[in-house]
Amino acid sequence: MRVYFLGIGGIGMSAIARYLNMKGDKVMGYDRTESALTKQLESEGIEINYEDIKENVPEDIDLCIYTPAIPEDSVQFNYIKQSGVKLEKRSVALGNITKDKKVLAVAGSHGKTTTCGMIAHILSLSPVGCSAFLGGILKSVNSNFIYNKDSEFVVAEADEYDRSFLRLNPFASVITAIDEDHMDIYHTYENLHNAFEQFAQLTNKDGLLLVRQDQNKLIEDLKEVTPLHTYSLTDIEADNYMWNLRISKGNYYFDYKHSDGVWYDMQMTYPGLHNVENAVAALTVCNFVLKSAGIGTVQRQQILREGLKTFQGMQRRLDFRIRTDDRIFIDDYAHHPQEIASTVDSLRQMYPKEKLTAIFQPHLYSRTRDLADEFARALEKLDEVILLPIYPAREEPIAGVDSHLILHKINKMDKYLVTKEQLFPLLEALNPKFLITFGAGDIDRLVPDIEKLLKQ
Repeated sequence: MRVYFLGIGGIGMSAIARYLNMKGDKVMGYDRTESALTKQLESEGIEINYEDIKENVPEDIDLCIYTPAIPEDSVQFNYIKQSGVKLEKRSVALGNITKDKKVLAVAGSHGKTTTCGMIAHILSLSPVGCSAFLGGILKSVNSNFIYNKDSEFVVAEADEYDRSFLRLNPFASVITAIDEDHMDIYHTYENLHNAFEQFAQLTNKDGLLLVRQDQNKLIEDLKEVTPLHTYSLTDIEADNYMWNLRISKGNYYFDYKHSDGVWYDMQMTYPGLHNVENAVAALTVCNFVLKSAGIGTVQRQQILREGLKTFQGMQRRLDFRIRTDDRIFIDDYAHHPQEIASTVDSLRQMYPKEKLTAIFQPHLYSRTRDLADEFARALEKLDEVILLPIYPAREEPIAGVDSHLILHKINKMDKYLVTKEQLFPLLEALNPKFLITFGAGDIDRLVPDIEKLLKQ
């Protein structure tokens, strides 16, 4: 089959492209700009073009898979639509690929990618194995895609944008959080909440539905859904939680309370207190899967211990680019106020005496407009804040909405708003000893040059 991707450089799209390419289909695609990920795809034999003209659409394609972020005025999209070629959204394609598998789906406003990566890494070390479609690059395999033809399990990030996650049929599902986001799609928080409830109800009745303990309304609405389990970082009312946390030489140690009892002294080398909570969710899913596969308690514990200890993390999720005695540089995908706040709180705990400087690129005009106050409060937790212009992604500008909207609400003197061109002279002047880059736009393309500058 000849398959063409519109937006092939997207993290979710590229995982599907890799799967079809590995299967032997002829895979081609378009993306707006070249990136490290598109270069990797090209090195794997996938043809990619970067100009939105109809002449770049290959002849005789059987299927076009497109990202929901593709603009309505896309020349290639409209040309393919008029040609009569079959079109599928990314979510439909993923649903079709996984429909005969046992899907382990992670949904939520944040924490999805890291939790998915942890589950995929742990299960890959186990006898049951797994395939995985991830929303980030798993460092241990340097890819967002894992394929295991012998495993019936597939780990998938369940994206709430455009209600994409309703295309999945999970054997086990996790809901990490439901924070106000994607209001351009849902318009009200109630609509967003209802979509997550619909997703939860898709979970196989013989599977596992795992919800974070503080999602009280969702838990109440779903109390008739079985089996419903809860998890938490520290709430002992939850079915699964962390206890007795210790930090030593940059590693976390904690006791993991779950349905089978307590496993003591679990070790996690990946940083971030919020990632300990993600680990509780991942451990719970993996314990359930391995138990359902008939693996005994002692072996399950060994697999989970080793998997957690060896998890190296995801690119752009608390991703240490420089970690020396005199300089730290971290790149992080956080683009929601709660994510930024959680990351800063974790870093404050790990490095209480350091001055924290961050560069933040807001993502979407609508999100900036709706959450400007929340962004300001989260960024105030830092010592020094540098704002870049908004990355528009799929949106057209909104009158009166730009990064100044956040800047003016930050109650701090050490704040700056600069263009990308002005950023590097400012960094040279500030010479930050501890720097974090935040954002889901194209700020990642500045990271190598920032790293080079700081090393100099």
